[in-house]
Amino acid sequence: MSGDAPACSHCAAGPGQPILSKRTVATSAVFIAVFALSFLPYFSRLNASLISYINTVWWAVLLGFFFAGLIDYFVPEGFVYRFLGKRKKRTIITAVLAGFLMSACSHGILAISMQLYKKGAGIPAVIAFLLASPWANLPVTILLFSFFGWKAFVFIGSAMLIALITGYIFMFLEKAGLTERSRPFDENEPYEWSNIKNFRLKDSIKGVLNGTISMVDMILWWLLIGLLLASLIGAFVPAHIFSHYLGPTIPGLLLTLLFATIIEVCSEGSAPIAFEIFKKTGAMGNPFVFLMAGVATDYTEIGLIWTTIGKKTAIWLPIVTVPQIILFGVLFNILLK
Repeated sequence: MSGDAPACSHCAAGPGQPILSKRTVATSAVFIAVFALSFLPYFSRLNASLISYINTVWWAVLLGFFFAGLIDYFVPEGFVYRFLGKRKKRTIITAVLAGFLMSACSHGILAISMQLYKKGAGIPAVIAFLLASPWANLPVTILLFSFFGWKAFVFIGSAMLIALITGYIFMFLEKAGLTERSRPFDENEPYEWSNIKNFRLKDSIKGVLNGTISMVDMILWWLLIGLLLASLIGAFVPAHIFSHYLGPTIPGLLLTLLFATIIEVCSEGSAPIAFEIFKKTGAMGNPFVFLMAGVATDYTEIGLIWTTIGKKTAIWLPIVTVPQIILFGVLFNILLK
């Protein structure tokens, strides 16, 4: 990749190199040790919380890694470069619509969005795609509709609108030099469909596996940290605290924002929690803040953006998104009663 794109420090290991980095191995070892310890009677609540989270996210994470491997091997760099690399407003719309069509949850979508960045997608498009995917995708639309009825469409539309606005703001920030720079786009750069790999079973399996491993090494250690913290909170923070303190007030919204930042793991898993908040408080703004803020302020996503794209982009993500989310939350508490 040319231009300002970072070197691929997380690509698949070559001959004689370890498949996974030391930090991934170390984090995995700690997670396995805690999981084994949780089977002791004293830690039964932690065990139940860990198993619950694992059951919620495992398929989405595997699906995300698999799609990332497919993109890495089969999708030529020029394809992504042409559709998500242009510095045009319609590129952000394309990114949001692409996010709507994806079916992986927030942590599963991380692998896909980082792979899109590696393939040449612009930073504003990657951010818009990442924000739109977890809550504006088709499976979650159906899930939220089962919980909230027609109001789910307000959630989905608002999530897509925030993703769109954020993408446009990041276009301005990048142009002003306040974020890292995307790969420069050249209209005259040739785009050859012949670069798309022909399907040969053995080569395809090996290529997809290598791409998947590189994404596992990039993301897994962040994901395991998030799972551990979320499981600890789920096990040892009493449930009544959520219903008592997350009321339809500004302090309640801010506290909801704090909880969402800490415990968000997967969109499909968070949707029932958001519905529980709605049942206990009768407020629509609080569950919306819980759903959206978890994506925008999740330490897993911010940390991965920091290490993959750059610290300025990671810092600007919550600065740009949180005020929008709080504003929508206040409006929902007032209008959707």
